[in-house]
Amino acid sequence: MPLYRDDAVVLRVHKLGEADRIVTMLTRRHGRVRAVGKGVRRTSSRFGARLEPGSHIDVQLYSRLPEGQTAPGGRRGLDVVQQTESIDPFGARLADDYGRWTTASAICETAERLTEEGEPALRLYLLVVGALRALTVRAHDAGLVLDAFFIRAMSNAGWEPALLECAKCSAPGPHAAFNVAAGGAVCDGCRPAGSARPQRESVELMAALLGGDWTVADAAAAEPRREAGGLIAAHLQWHLERGLRSLPLVDRT
Repeated sequence: MPLYRDDAVVLRVHKLGEADRIVTMLTRRHGRVRAVGKGVRRTSSRFGARLEPGSHIDVQLYSRLPEGQTAPGGRRGLDVVQQTESIDPFGARLADDYGRWTTASAICETAERLTEEGEPALRLYLLVVGALRALTVRAHDAGLVLDAFFIRAMSNAGWEPALLECAKCSAPGPHAAFNVAAGGAVCDGCRPAGSARPQRESVELMAALLGGDWTVADAAAAEPRREAGGLIAAHLQWHLERGLRSLPLVDRT
C-alpha cells in the first residue's frame, strides 16, 4: 500500500526542519497515522492551511512500508502527505472561541493518547468527528460535549465507569459513593476509604452523557455539571496513568 487515501482528523502538528511539519492524524480506516507535510509551513503551500489541529480532511498519503509491515520498534514510521481536501475545518471555525478551542484541543489530545499507531479505531474516529461537529454548531455547552466525549471514549476503551451498580460486587444502585480506582460507584459494603460522595444528580448526569440523553444533560444545574466533569476527568486520567496537558486550560465557566 505505498499510496492510500482516507478521511482523517488532524490531532497534532509540530515543526520539522525549516518548512515541513509532522502531522499526527486519526484516520477512519488506518487508525492513528503520523505523516510529513513537506513545505506546508511556506506561504506558497497548496494545502498547509488544511493540516491544522482539528481539521477534518480527505488525505492522500504515501507509505514507505508495505501494508501490514512495521518499522523497528513496532511503529509504522512516517508517511508523506501527497494531497488533502477539506471536509470541515473544525479547528478554524473554533479558533476565535477560547472555551471551545481548548475543549477541541483536549478532545484531540485524548484521541491521540487512546490510540496506537496503525491500529484501526473507527468508533473513536466517529466520536472525535461528532464531538468536534457538536462544538462548531454550538448545540450543547462545550463542557458537556467534552464530558460526553470523555465518558464515551472510556467506554469504547473498556474503562466505562460503573454508575448504576456497584463496581466491585455489582449490587444494583444507585449508590452514594464513587471511587475512581475501584471503577466507579460503590456500595457501602465495598466503599474504599477516601471515596467521593457526589450528588445523585451528578451521577445521573454522567449516565445521561454516556447514554446520549441530551434532554437530561442540557437541563442539569451548574453544580452537578462541575462535579460530574471532575469525576469523569479523574477517571480518565487515572486509566491513562498521566494527566492531560490541555485539560487545565479548558474554560469550564
